[in-house]
Amino acid sequence: MLTVTSVNVNGLRAAAKKGFVEWLADTSADVLCLQEVRAEPEQLPDTVRAPDGWHTVHAPAAAKGRAGVSLMTRREPDAVRVGFGSTEFDGSGRYVEADLPGVTVASLYLPSGEVGTERQDEKVRFMDAFLSYVKELRERAAADGREVLVCGDWNIAHREADLKNWRSNKKNSGFLPEERAWVDRVLDAHDGGYVDVFRRLHPEVEGPYSWWSYRGKAFDNDSGWRIDYHMATPALAERALKATVERAASYDLRWSDHAPVTVVYGA
Repeated sequence: MLTVTSVNVNGLRAAAKKGFVEWLADTSADVLCLQEVRAEPEQLPDTVRAPDGWHTVHAPAAAKGRAGVSLMTRREPDAVRVGFGSTEFDGSGRYVEADLPGVTVASLYLPSGEVGTERQDEKVRFMDAFLSYVKELRERAAADGREVLVCGDWNIAHREADLKNWRSNKKNSGFLPEERAWVDRVLDAHDGGYVDVFRRLHPEVEGPYSWWSYRGKAFDNDSGWRIDYHMATPALAERALKATVERAASYDLRWSDHAPVTVVYGA
């Protein structure tokens, strides 16, 4: 059994003060994939930089206070790699992967973008480079008899069921036709070759959403986005037994604007 949780922490120092530490003490996960850490390792409290019982790797961004991804594993990884071979993006704190027995697990924070700005251009460049990489990673892993799991904040709602207010967001970054078509390619058996694990287990439901704006009553009204994914190679996806979004019981109990997405994989 392997339990993997992915969550955008929206600033790990802030999350640690709001309940992340307590959540960490209670989780049964074997692997944690964190995004938007926004801190250098030395800026983090000991309880999250190197908590007892965990092996941690932090990949901060060169731009201080931005992005940043981390992996926390109960078992020491056989190998760890930061970045995916991109001159532009390997210092941006957006990707880290670790080899565990039989599987490579990665934490991804894909750029959010903004239509009509350089941020969207950057997102498109990232998407182009990253799709090429995950295809190569899948092929390389298969040659070694390994599976791949890329978890994280992909910053794209793939289908109408993944976004409460999809009609009003059709021209906004995160739900653009070209972004959704890119996810199609990630999931195409003849292209990217990955499986959206949550959708495989819950094919017809609305959401469940994993991000809600802090503005207005988005959380109370469940007006959210499903943008936090487990993307797995097919054989690993077939082993998924249970997938849940760990939505806080109430607004005041949130320690991030995202909720942890947890999947249990069988042996």
